[in-house]
Parts: sequence; structure tokens; C-alpha cells
Amino acid sequence: MSSIIKVNTVQDTDGNNIINESGSTVTIGKAGNNIRTGGDNIQAADGGNLISQSGTTITLGASGDTVEIASGATLVGGGISWQSSIVTAATHTATAGEGYWIDTSSNACTITLPGSASVGDHIIFTDYARNWATNAVTINQNSLKFQGFTSPNPVYNINGQSIDLVYSGATKGWIPNSDDDVAFKNPPYDAEYLLIAGGGGGAYGNGGGGGAGGFLTNFGGTAISLTAGAVYTIAVGQGGAGAGSGPSTLPGTKGGNSVLSGTGISTVTAEGGGFGAAGSGGTDGGAGGSGGGGEYGGSGGGGPGSGGAATPAGQGNAGGAAQPSLPGTPGAYAGGGGGGAGAAGSNGTPSSGGDGGNGLANSITGSAVTYAGGGGGASDPAHPAGDGGTGGGGNGASHSAPGRDATPGTDGLGGGGGCGINSRTAGSGGDGVVILRVLTSDYSGTTTGSPTVTTDGSHKVIKFTAGGSYTA
Repeated sequence: MSSIIKVNTVQDTDGNNIINESGSTVTIGKAGNNIRTGGDNIQAADGGNLISQSGTTITLGASGDTVEIASGATLVGGGISWQSSIVTAATHTATAGEGYWIDTSSNACTITLPGSASVGDHIIFTDYARNWATNAVTINQNSLKFQGFTSPNPVYNINGQSIDLVYSGATKGWIPNSDDDVAFKNPPYDAEYLLIAGGGGGAYGNGGGGGAGGFLTNFGGTAISLTAGAVYTIAVGQGGAGAGSGPSTLPGTKGGNSVLSGTGISTVTAEGGGFGAAGSGGTDGGAGGSGGGGEYGGSGGGGPGSGGAATPAGQGNAGGAAQPSLPGTPGAYAGGGGGGAGAAGSNGTPSSGGDGGNGLANSITGSAVTYAGGGGGASDPAHPAGDGGTGGGGNGASHSAPGRDATPGTDGLGGGGGCGINSRTAGSGGDGVVILRVLTSDYSGTTTGSPTVTTDGSHKVIKFTAGGSYTA
């Protein structure tokens, strides 16, 4: 409980209040005054000390009092305690309430802030020799937030800078009261991406090839903006299973979606590739990032199946249609090729299964790689099956070819091939891939899921072949 202090106003010879009491608030000085503490004790009317000195310790007020410095007054000798030793080491641990001269003439310096802080804690760092542009000062936040973020550590690299930090509390943490360039030290930054979904599986029995997984990228276009300290989650779509040996009506399985999501960005979803079709009467290929190839019902009759659509639009192309029996050639039937990112799957013909659509090249990793080719369609006993499209599409198989299964799609690249009915296995789709590209200076190094990280010039390339995360 605050004390009530009765005190006569202390004035200077000009009649200005030096000490004035109002309620339980003691005001020292007035705007424009310099306040110097020391000398004999000054007591209130009830004998309580307003200003007292014991050795080198000066106390303003008593326990429970509110001591107020008049607005605009300057307390000389109060606040920051400037350290006499110049900091020249490569590391230094700071203490609240202290000011430091940081000399980076010989090396850069990393300053570790206190591991715990209270609201109002105050620290100042100043460029002693105007060398921070050559050897920068990095602030190790020591688990506390800095302008609302826990990473990356702020870096100061302008000659003559002075960093005046005040702790604001757990929400925003340390905030520069001034840092000369007044730059936001944990700004959002640009990133580019490539997402390929899982390829669709090929079908069994005169079947269609699997469609390639959806292909989405902003490489070379408009970058997304990542928020420093935010976690971005990556899901990598798995390839759809190719149909195994069994009844001639087994289609493949659609590929899984690849997804990038997190704070401040619209979720990016690459759609899994459509399955290759199979059926006794001619079946349509499945829709997906690229559509799967259609299936022909064989000599038993039935119309040819159509290729699956590229759904949603903009991620790939449609699959090819199956080939019907022609008059006089009842055995001529073939599955359509799966669609690819760069082209539609080819229709089956009287002479072969349909080829898978070609994929697209992309250089987000630093060199051109072709991704997302469609799987080739199966064929009748007398003709060759379709080839997989460039970018990892699996080859189809004829059921007359002894010992030949359809080729699976390549992981991160393509759809699986279809196969005939001679107790063979259709190809599975390849698993997807998610690739992020950021400037090396922005890269945080914090990931889960063990992505492969490489350097391309001034950029880091973060390649996920399984689910994980990246902390900006």
C-alpha cells in the first residue's frame, strides 16, 4: 500500500519546484531541469526520507512510494551503466542495464542477449570504431523474441550504428528503441517453389498409363513471401499403385497430392496424377493433375475408354483414349497414354499403345530437369506398348511379352505404365517432390524431414522427397 507523504514544496531561488508532492506521487524537478542526486537526506514532514544516501547508494522515496521524474526532465547519471572495457572478442554476453562499445576492427562479434528479461530492461550497443559494415554484429536472441520473432538472429552491418534495445514482454520481446537505419530486422523474404504430386498408377489388362502428378511452380515468376520464424509444412504425394496380376478389370490408383502451407501464404496443392483405366467394356482414365489413359474392353466388345481430364486445370494435361477394334482386326486394341505436364497422352492406335505425354523442364535446382511425364499405355499381343513420356513416365507393356512388367514412374517425375493381361504387373506412379529456393543469406537451416539442401550460386535449394517442414 502506498504511503501518504506530507511535504512542503522545495523550490529553487527562481521559485520553481524542485520537489513537489501530490497525493502519493513525489515529483522531482520540472521540464528542462537536470536532476542530480546526492548530498544530505531530504525528509518528508512525517520524517520519512524522500532522498537518502548510505555510502554510495542513493535512494529516492521509501518503500510503497511512487517516485516520478517530471515530464521532460533529465536524470543525470541514471539509466544505462556504460562499460569501460571495449568489447573486441568474437562473442560477448550482455547484461540488462548496460551499454557496450563494440569494436569489430579485427573480427565480427556475436552478442548473446540475457536468457530471461523483464519489461523495461534496457541495453545499448554502439559501433566503437565504425567497422560494422566490414565485420558485422549478430544478435543471439537466446530464445527470447526480437520484434516478435525467434529467428533468424538480427545482423547489424552499417558503420556507426547504435542499437538501443528495450524488452517489451513475451509477445514482441526485444524492440529497438533506435537502431539508426530503423530497419525491420526479421523481415519477410522471397521464396520460389516447385511442387510435383505423386504420379498415377497404370492399369492391368489392356490398360491405360497413369497420369503424371500435378506440376506447379513460381520459379522465374512471382515469389511467395515467407515470414521469418514461421513454420512451413510440406506434404509430398506418394505414387499411386499399379494394378497387379489379377482380373482384367483392375485400374491403377490415383497419386497423392503434394502440399505447401504455412503463415502468410495461400496453400499450394499439386494434384495427384489420374489412374490408368481398366474395365471389361472400355473405361475412362482417372482425372488428376494429369489424366490417366483410357482402356479398351478387348475382343469381348465395348467401346474404347476416354482419357482422364487434367483436374484442376493448369497443372497438366489429359490422358489419351484407348484404341477400338477395327474391322478385320479384332485383336487390335490398346490403352491410351497418361497425360504429362507438357503434353497430353497419345491415343492408342492399331499398331501400338499410346505414349505418355512429355513432362516439363525446370531449373529451380540450378540445372534443367524434366519432371512429370505420363505413363505409356498397354497393347494387344501383336503390337508394342506405348512409351512413357520424358520426365520419368513409365513404359507400358504388351501382354504378349513374356516376363515384362510395365515400368514404374521415376520418383519425383512421372506416372506409371499400363500393362496387358498376361499375368503381368502394371507400373506404379513415381512419388512426388517439393523444392524450395531461397537466398543463402535468408536460409535459416531449420528443417524437419531431412530434405536435401544444396547451394546454387547465391541460393539454397531445399528438396523434400518426403513430408517435413522448413522454419523461415
